[in-house]
Amino acid sequence: MTTASVWKRRTGLGLGALLLLGALGWVALRSGPWAPVRVTVTRVEEARVQPALFGIGTVEARRSLPVGPTAAARLLQVHVDVGDAVRPGQLLAELDAVDLAPRLQALDAAQARARSLAVAAEAQQRDAQARLALARANTRRWAELGAQAFVSAGAVEAREQEQRSAEAALQAADASLLAARQELQRLGAEQDGLRAQRDRLQLRAPSAAVVASREAEPGAAVVAGQAVLRLIDPTSLWLRVRFDQGRAGALAPGQPARVTLRSRPGERFPGRVARLEPLGDAVTEERIAQVTLDDPGVAHTLGELVEVTVDLPAGAVGPWVPNAALQPQGGQIGVWKLVDGRPVFAPLQLGAASLDGRVAVRAGLAAGDEIVLHSERTLTPASRLRVVESLVAAPAAARASAAGARP
Repeated sequence: MTTASVWKRRTGLGLGALLLLGALGWVALRSGPWAPVRVTVTRVEEARVQPALFGIGTVEARRSLPVGPTAAARLLQVHVDVGDAVRPGQLLAELDAVDLAPRLQALDAAQARARSLAVAAEAQQRDAQARLALARANTRRWAELGAQAFVSAGAVEAREQEQRSAEAALQAADASLLAARQELQRLGAEQDGLRAQRDRLQLRAPSAAVVASREAEPGAAVVAGQAVLRLIDPTSLWLRVRFDQGRAGALAPGQPARVTLRSRPGERFPGRVARLEPLGDAVTEERIAQVTLDDPGVAHTLGELVEVTVDLPAGAVGPWVPNAALQPQGGQIGVWKLVDGRPVFAPLQLGAASLDGRVAVRAGLAAGDEIVLHSERTLTPASRLRVVESLVAAPAAARASAAGARP
């Protein structure tokens, strides 16, 4: 091989290596780690941001009325079913107290005995009164005879002792009669209580309501305080809604709301915040509020899921940024602002946020500033940018069609 051919071969290999290095560098600068970051940008505008809260809740009854016995009993019959509307005083269910009838019979016998004791005490009282009257008359006569010295002083004292004994016997008879009458009164009150308890075994509706559930069935034994039926006031239904605590600071009673029922997804019903519960959920970090519908006749069921949007007071007109443009950097929240084509991180003081992704800016930006909306990877102040219309690649079919249309 001649020197010229060797030189040509080395020159060709060198040029090939240079071309390869150039291609690799071009690829690295276009699509490698040193390539410009593709971003989409937008300009800051001024507008009035309408903040709103979105929450999920359920339909609940403000007034729920459990109906049950005040003593242990066995459920005999239930006259209503779930969903039935009931009137005040309507008979709902009947119960049977197993030991109530024998207790009433025992009280009847005890009352008869107490009446007999009272009659005997009255007779003893009359006998004691008669004996006392006789003792007093004898004491007077013997005292007169003693004053005339016809009888001794000891005989007079004996008659006085008989009078005192008769007085004591009368007091005992009075006490026995009083005790007999008190026992008769006690037994009567106990009997009235058992009769009232028997009447309460007929469960009646306390007010106009709707039967929400049956907690027991005929034949079941129920105890005092156990609910047999659960009634609800159909005019007291409201929505128990949970909101994010971080955005619920401006939530207040009386604010308007828009409600979507799970059973009617295509409709929105106006409502209003009725009350804020003083206790929040520390686990889920949520604030709980009750919302009422403006039209109480809207058909909805207990436990139904609802979506509630509450419009909060709007702020003043000012700059706003899309929520997607916000990025954390060094413990601060801000956006990447374009200054002479270079990214500069701008920390922001944010205000209210709307449900469509707008966030009010209190400080840090001005109207007309150009900011990065989306980027294909994390930005740094040294990043080189390439502004594009969209980060999403064209669909494969569109790319194939475009390729086929090329000459």
